[in-house]
Amino acid sequence: MEKEKISELRGLMKTRLNRPMRYYLDLCTRCGLCYDTCHVYQGIPKKEYSPVGRSEVVRRLFKKHFRLSGRLFPYWGDAAALDDAVMDDVYEAAFSCTGCRRCMVHCPFGIDIPHILSMAKLMLIGNGTAPEELVMLADMAVEKGESVEVFRDGFKENIRNLEKDVQQRLGLASSEGLIPMEKKGANILYVGLSGAHSIVHPAVIFNRAGENWTLSFFEGVNFGAFAGDPVKMDLIAKRIINEATELGVKEVVMVECGTAYRILKFLTGEHPFRVSSIVEVIHRYISEGKIKVRGGAISEPLTYHDPCQLGRNGGIFDEPREILAILALDYREMSPTREYNWCCGGGGGLVALDNEQFRIKSGKIKKDQIAATGAKIVVSACENCITQLGTIQTGYGLDVQVRSLTELVSENLDI
Repeated sequence: MEKEKISELRGLMKTRLNRPMRYYLDLCTRCGLCYDTCHVYQGIPKKEYSPVGRSEVVRRLFKKHFRLSGRLFPYWGDAAALDDAVMDDVYEAAFSCTGCRRCMVHCPFGIDIPHILSMAKLMLIGNGTAPEELVMLADMAVEKGESVEVFRDGFKENIRNLEKDVQQRLGLASSEGLIPMEKKGANILYVGLSGAHSIVHPAVIFNRAGENWTLSFFEGVNFGAFAGDPVKMDLIAKRIINEATELGVKEVVMVECGTAYRILKFLTGEHPFRVSSIVEVIHRYISEGKIKVRGGAISEPLTYHDPCQLGRNGGIFDEPREILAILALDYREMSPTREYNWCCGGGGGLVALDNEQFRIKSGKIKKDQIAATGAKIVVSACENCITQLGTIQTGYGLDVQVRSLTELVSENLDI
């Protein structure tokens, strides 16, 4: 590796060396208690797939380039210099982790491994070896934000077609205005995904509740965050922030995407609007009597998977369970549950990569957890989780259906 590249990567590391990062890098005693907390290590029991194994890749670089002892006596401290082989290890560490933070919950020092690996991802961006799929998708999202006028008319035409689906589901005489756009002063700006299901089902719910809402031109998913590029992450998030501000909405409601919700809610500063998950809004509508769902509509045993970014990292636990308690005659809780629930294995952008066999193996503990409930339906409230749970279901021949919470509510409204 050339000296100029080493200097550049060292500079990127330095930008991340704030007080929390130094705390996490210095404090770990390598006790190993985190090993069994990681779903990847459970499915592929290799040291490099343990939380401490991943963080050690970054910690060895930190010792070599930012500690005098590491520069003078690298073998004593297991310090490692930057080179191409080490950057391969950095890639493996960064993109075998979903960022679920289950290890952090169990760590006696509360060490945030995904925070450490954010340095690894930033180095991969600087080295030009970040996953091409994620970089490309992030670039496309940034470009869309810069050239919204190019696709505006085509997007509106597609939405007009989706309005007919909403009309049919609600049994209305006209489809006009069922998915409003560019509506100033609306109470809610709803941010969906590229799939029609992420727009149609919420639109059914919003219309049934009589909500004053409008649809965003952008998708909620933030590939800048998945790639580990903070600049692109901010640019992608600002598309939504600027749109909401210009329209003067009171609340931005994020689609079933834990990362999209967490970024806008917690990682982009203060806003002149409230940020909520669609799960919270559905729960609010039911509590206020704006919508009704058919009690006991689902007779098959059902369980709920907590998305890590929505639950453990976002604090939304009760709302989905209270919704499902109405819908399901036989609700079964997973064990462990809530903040201790096992990650499905699809977060951190992993579902966008060509790694299906890895995700099947790392999803073994989730498969076992689901099977132990005896449930026939697994519900979640995150698109990544839905995709990964489907991969686990297919990979292991698990006899379950994987369903979205918003879809179940939409399909079981008491109209």
